[in-house]
Amino acid sequence: MTAPHIALIGAGSWGTALAIQLAHRYPVQLWGRNPDAIRACRTAGTNTRYLPDIVFPTNLHPTAELATALHHATDVMLAVPSHAFAATCARIAAHTPALSRLSWATKGLEPDTRQLLSQVARRYFPQASLAMLTGPTFATEVARGLPTAVTLAAPDVACRTRLAQLLHSEHFRVYTTDDLIGAQLGASCKNVMAIAAGIADGLGFGANARAALITRGLAEITRLTTALGGRTETLMGLAGLGDLTLTCTDNQSRNRRMGLALGQGKTIEQARHEIGQAVEGIATAREIYHKAHAVAVDMPITEHVYQVLYQDMPPRAAVSALLSRTPGHTEK
Repeated sequence: MTAPHIALIGAGSWGTALAIQLAHRYPVQLWGRNPDAIRACRTAGTNTRYLPDIVFPTNLHPTAELATALHHATDVMLAVPSHAFAATCARIAAHTPALSRLSWATKGLEPDTRQLLSQVARRYFPQASLAMLTGPTFATEVARGLPTAVTLAAPDVACRTRLAQLLHSEHFRVYTTDDLIGAQLGASCKNVMAIAAGIADGLGFGANARAALITRGLAEITRLTTALGGRTETLMGLAGLGDLTLTCTDNQSRNRRMGLALGQGKTIEQARHEIGQAVEGIATAREIYHKAHAVAVDMPITEHVYQVLYQDMPPRAAVSALLSRTPGHTEK
């Protein structure tokens, strides 16, 4: 394997955590779009905004110059919000149009087009091998070296093998799959379910209601995934059930915290201000809602979250409506 030099594009909490994980063994250029923030990172030797207590390994080099980040890169990984994914791909393509591999750790769909990020990436890199990193992860725990297991999804076996070798370590275990569609939908939809679970908990509906929402949420995700060509078994592992459970039950989840705030009577803007970072599930709820309707897939939890976020449905009415739905067969 060619000596790795990694460009990690996106200096938020998750991008920084992955850069730290990789920089213990390889040179990593961590690119961020804000020159002042990057300057602060270089001066402090830590991401002063998102992970201020985690010192950078000596192999980690923050930069605000995209050309510098890409210059010697053998591997490029994106960790930018889904709404910035296409624009970031366009900027990378302007520097390296013949990129051979592109991976990302972004969870969401492209706004408005409702395309999977693999479809977006393919527009800019028609010949590249594509891969996605997903699974039950919180940035702070990865940055601290706590035990973590993830899924790497890539149709191309050589790409899958290389990236798994790059990422795998004694505390960061990588499982692989070729089901890029299933991995992306599991990663995207779980954020919507986390908002629903947070709303239920914010209303004080209890652990039983949360368990019901998680279970029925997985059923919804599975219906959409199989309708779009993904596989059920992908969702039974880290990319589906594992990520869904973590995001719905732990308050490190921004999407769950958004739901909690809404359930407690706060507005979306008040919650966003308190959280202080992107909450992917807000936009994803809209895109998944419309995508499900386009392929005639029933997703009642997603529909009610959409109505809370975009149609002013009271959170209590939404959860009550879900829990009082007509009984159905468990396999549906």
